Amino acid sequence: MSRSWRDRSSGFLDEAGQRRLRAGVIAGLGSALAIGVMEFLSARLSYPLAVIPFATSIVLVIGSPDAVPAQPRALIGGHLVATLVGLMVVHAMGPQPWAAALAVGLAVLAMFLTGTFHPPAGINPLLVVSLNLPWTFIVAPVLAGALLLAAFACVWHRWVRRQQWPERWF
Repeated sequence: MSRSWRDRSSGFLDEAGQRRLRAGVIAGLGSALAIGVMEFLSARLSYPLAVIPFATSIVLVIGSPDAVPAQPRALIGGHLVATLVGLMVVHAMGPQPWAAALAVGLAVLAMFLTGTFHPPAGINPLLVVSLNLPWTFIVAPVLAGALLLAAFACVWHRWVRRQQWPERWF
């Protein structure tokens, strides 16, 4: 016999549902806070927010902290590797649409080969090639932002969630 929608939905606020809701609220607050800080720094430094590639990284690291791509090796390494690939491609081939596509594909391969696969970093080579960004982009905002995000995530997970993060640093 099929359960009615009321019977199925009544479990939403059972103990497991309450844990999911609490985890979602905490992840949402952490993500909002991190994005707010990122926007504040972007405005203070007069750096266009559209060029800062961390919004999806924040969601991943705060919302799915146990995932391998959310660990510091992938977070920091993935952004650095993907950006470096983008910089090499744009300086070798110029800011062409086909070069941007090639850079993203090569960045995915490079992240796999280096054990730094971080899906949100896939935007970095696209930004680098499409906007013809300079080599300094790898230092700021990429390295600085990835390090700050890892530090924020560490503090957030340990002090707010009271859980160990990361599982390992490298």
